[in-house]
Amino acid sequence: MSPERVNPERGDPELPRGVALAWGVAANPQRGPKRELSIERIVDAAVEIADAEGLAAVSMSRVAAALGFTTMSLYRYVTSKDDLILLMQEGAMVPPVPDETIERGWRDGVRAWVLAIRGAYLAHPWLVDIPISGAPITPNSLLLVDWFLREVRDLPLSDGEKMSTLLLLTSYARATGAQERDLGVAAATADPADVTGANFFEALAELVTPERFPYLSPLLAGGGYVAVPGEAPDETDDDFDFGLARILDGIEHHVGRVESGDAVVTDAPLPPLLDLPRDRKVRDAAKSRREAEKALREAQKREREAIKHALEREKHAREKAERAKKE
Repeated sequence: MSPERVNPERGDPELPRGVALAWGVAANPQRGPKRELSIERIVDAAVEIADAEGLAAVSMSRVAAALGFTTMSLYRYVTSKDDLILLMQEGAMVPPVPDETIERGWRDGVRAWVLAIRGAYLAHPWLVDIPISGAPITPNSLLLVDWFLREVRDLPLSDGEKMSTLLLLTSYARATGAQERDLGVAAATADPADVTGANFFEALAELVTPERFPYLSPLLAGGGYVAVPGEAPDETDDDFDFGLARILDGIEHHVGRVESGDAVVTDAPLPPLLDLPRDRKVRDAAKSRREAEKALREAQKREREAIKHALEREKHAREKAERAKKE
């Protein structure tokens, strides 16, 4: 995609054509077929095709035919299929940003944020087929980032840690979305008992012996790995909720370490030494930073050991005093 300058007179930064279209700052087409066509209609038609048949079914000619126009008519509005897919993604990922007056803890806020992303993947499964090509720079994707930062604004994390947390959670939502999409496709085209594994239970029960699989065997026998024929799966066992809760537990644990002083909070990591400018002062400063961080970690370790020993001495003193009373 060739870059397009938004406003040459002001010297605004250049944006790819598709991104400029998403922001609404790209030049409108000079001519169109009776002005009956628009970018919105093109994107809506493409999304309908993808929802029904998958992303692979979307092409400029297919969208044009669905709208009753020629393929060349579409190119007056959207200059490439890549741009069309970007606009489809932008239209499908509309964040339901909650009102500012809503008060809740950061865990509930982040959970709502993840569920919003998950909802988009469930409504439009083809979203997981779009490759990640870089940092988000379209309006709706940046609204998602802004919403997330609002939910974690009070956490004692650096900017870099907050963005790493966002990446972790979006990766989880995307991976589970892809998994559910694939399982849904399999369930729609095959025997559901093949998907759950129930049709293969008896065969596996004979092959997965305690001698060869000492830990898997009891799990299989109990229906925890492959569904036992005739037994309904446990509907309360929600893998997604379990995983999300454990991720939030991990973030909460890290926040607790930061608040207690057991973790070093830093801003976004600096580039490796080899990537730094060839300036001696910069290199010396980077070396000093690393040495200071190492010294801080060692000091924290010594402090924890000192506290541990102090607690042990106090315990021994109490035990000695109790024995003296009994004597």
